[in-house]
Amino acid sequence: MDLGDIIIRPWASGDETQLAENANNIKIWKNVRDRFPYPYTLKDAALWVRIASHDRSMLNLAIEYEKQAIGAIGVIFKNDVYRHTAEIGYWLGEKYWGKGIMTRAVLALTDYVFQHYEVRRIYAGLFEYNQASARVLEKAGYHLEARLAKNVTKNGKTVDELIYTKLRE
Repeated sequence: MDLGDIIIRPWASGDETQLAENANNIKIWKNVRDRFPYPYTLKDAALWVRIASHDRSMLNLAIEYEKQAIGAIGVIFKNDVYRHTAEIGYWLGEKYWGKGIMTRAVLALTDYVFQHYEVRRIYAGLFEYNQASARVLEKAGYHLEARLAKNVTKNGKTVDELIYTKLRE
């Protein structure tokens, strides 16, 4: 997806150094699931780039800005009775925060999924303290659907999970 100054594309060999540099940030780690390593090493980046495009139940994409892989965005397609539902997730290198990059990326990927897949509902689950991510989703047309009390545990603290959704029009 070419958005002019932003490109959303598959991960490629050669992205590893930029991925490790941007992902190795405790501020990012505090807002993502535990399977996202911290510290985030070059070895972690190499593994991710190698496996990111092999699972057909997901879209795992790089966010490129100024010819640099600066973050990630992806969608997990659900199955069984949830087969028309997908979950979106994302992160962005800290030096690129506040530029509107992630809002544009979420909008673009959301539109792409609705146009190319039989998905009727996309949702994101975020930790209650992640207000920046909540603003991204709201600007991208998602709405707060639910607050799941004490539903997630991160860094030794159990907090509410906020569920934001967008439905296909």
